[in-house]
Amino acid sequence: MRDRILVINPNSTPAVTRAIDDAMAPLRIPGGPEIACLTLEEGPPGVESQSDADSVILPLCRVIGEQEADAAAFVIACFSDPGLFSAREATQKPVLGIAECGILAALTLGHRFGVISILARSVPRHLRYIAAMGVASRLAGDLPIGLGVTELADERATLTRMIDVGRRLRDQHGADVLVMGCAGMARYRGDLEEAIQIPVVEPTQAAVTMAIGRVRLRWRRSLAQQ
Repeated sequence: MRDRILVINPNSTPAVTRAIDDAMAPLRIPGGPEIACLTLEEGPPGVESQSDADSVILPLCRVIGEQEADAAAFVIACFSDPGLFSAREATQKPVLGIAECGILAALTLGHRFGVISILARSVPRHLRYIAAMGVASRLAGDLPIGLGVTELADERATLTRMIDVGRRLRDQHGADVLVMGCAGMARYRGDLEEAIQIPVVEPTQAAVTMAIGRVRLRWRRSLAQQ
């Protein structure tokens, strides 16, 4: 059986999963791992608060346990990385979170990264995580566009606000690379990068790229992840 990477959208909005799936197109290469996307039906419509993030941990771990035999790696496609450490205890396979991977990818593309968030209440959660990663000194800023996950389907409003926030992060905060702070933003990466003219990291693409490397190179997990 060909290696399979399972990308799990922890919210229950199929449109977000479809956007994630479309963003995987450049990573589906001949001879490479299969990349499958799944919606967590028990999840909230959008993971927009700490309570939302906490609520998906048990069902997320259950799905990973059920799918372990059929997957070579898992990607948690939510910028909160909900349940990342619990999920790593639930399987012997690699589990990658898109926030961690997106930020790490950004650090290779610029000196100071900016995060485009969905809502103002998402920002403190992101800041806690960035501090825990030990990279707060490289953060230029984290600014919201003021739209919830389900509202990201409005292409004109979403892209307009993302461009405005991206320019503020670049011009006022000194960001030289941007990270999209929600998996539901995936479809806008190309247009945003063209408008802002600095690198833009779509974090699910970053995580799946790392997962492909883990699968192909058969890297073991460190003791800290076991």
